[in-house]
Amino acid sequence: MRKTILGLALWLVGFATLAQNSPDDVKTFTLPNGMKFLVLEDHSIPTANMYFFWKVGARNEVHGITGLSHFFEHMMFNGAKKYGPKQFDRVMEANGGSNNAYTTENVTVYTDWFQKDALETMFQLEADRIADLSIDSTMVQSERGVVLSERSTGLENSNYRTISELVKGVAFQEHPYMFPVIGFESDIKSWTQEDLENYFKTYYSPNNATVVVVGDITLAQVKKLADQYMAPIPARGLPPKVRTVEPEQNGERRVTTYKDITTPNILLAYHTPETSHEDYYALDLLNNLLTSGNSSRLTKALVMDTTLASQVFSFMGDGFDPNLFYIYGVAGNGVSAQELEKAIEAQIDDLIQNEVSDRELQKVKNQKLMEFYRTIETINGKANSLGTYEVFFGDYRKLYDAPKLYEKVTPADVKRVAAKYFTERNRTVGYLLPDKTN
Repeated sequence: MRKTILGLALWLVGFATLAQNSPDDVKTFTLPNGMKFLVLEDHSIPTANMYFFWKVGARNEVHGITGLSHFFEHMMFNGAKKYGPKQFDRVMEANGGSNNAYTTENVTVYTDWFQKDALETMFQLEADRIADLSIDSTMVQSERGVVLSERSTGLENSNYRTISELVKGVAFQEHPYMFPVIGFESDIKSWTQEDLENYFKTYYSPNNATVVVVGDITLAQVKKLADQYMAPIPARGLPPKVRTVEPEQNGERRVTTYKDITTPNILLAYHTPETSHEDYYALDLLNNLLTSGNSSRLTKALVMDTTLASQVFSFMGDGFDPNLFYIYGVAGNGVSAQELEKAIEAQIDDLIQNEVSDRELQKVKNQKLMEFYRTIETINGKANSLGTYEVFFGDYRKLYDAPKLYEKVTPADVKRVAAKYFTERNRTVGYLLPDKTN
């Protein structure tokens, strides 16, 4: 297949970017307690990032304790043995650093950004909360209220959250991906002190973490500080495996709910494989082809060329286990949910029946590769990407194979995955309709 001139230019830029680093530049070591480190020296600017990927998310929860993974994202900033409540942020900011955290269905990730001279302080802060997090009852009640407010406000302000929570709960009948990451309201209100302590001991064990350090540091520095601050934290055994396997869906499922909105919202969800599956790259390009940019299939057909929708987007959920590919649309004025659904289905049917052109696919590849290269140009992007590939794909080295794997995808591959996964039997459809009773 001939590449466009732009495509060739992007490849030259991309390979130049990747050439700055190779898989061999990433050094790894594992402490006796099982905590694994990936270290990449990058002396371009005097800063560094440290990412902690903990393999704990909504998939590790059960009815009664949903939302605990997300709750600990809050609690990890509320005091430990050496650094008391709110001191984590204050000490970090005093050292010119900043931080963030996020929880998903699969992982909880903590991110630290700091000046290189603060590396030891970062190790002290992280080791303190990993080894001796305070689960003080007063603080628990305070944060419980914060999470409850976050849940109710999110559902009130986000139509997407309202419909996606409902669709997930129908699309998954057995697997814990059915749970909202924030948890169910009744569970949030009823977590016990024992629930919290057991959950922390189970999932915040050093052997359940992958740590990525990238920036103006050296491997020797990281090793020394890891041995000093992290190695003394005892491992508590690996968490139990998630054994539940979602049965194959064998028939369309539908769900409808109502809200004080002006036009219908719809969400289509299709079961797709785990992130490490060989179909990932074709599905990821298909996602871009559908809704990335004004010339993408759904955006052009439903928003730009017509008034069938005021908004449309799609995304594929990451997963250690098979997850969902979502297509979301907000109907235009006077457009019914059924009309919008039929319009989306028409575009999907066209993908299944007719291969995309080489030109259209190459344009999408160019978009994806540009996103990829922009990400790994930065210290932060490198750290996040290395950790993501190590955790979700099983090996950080696969990050360096990604451009070639995207480029290998053919129009026939896109057609094949669309036909394989975008079927009526494999689909759950959700309608969020205007509530006319008020």
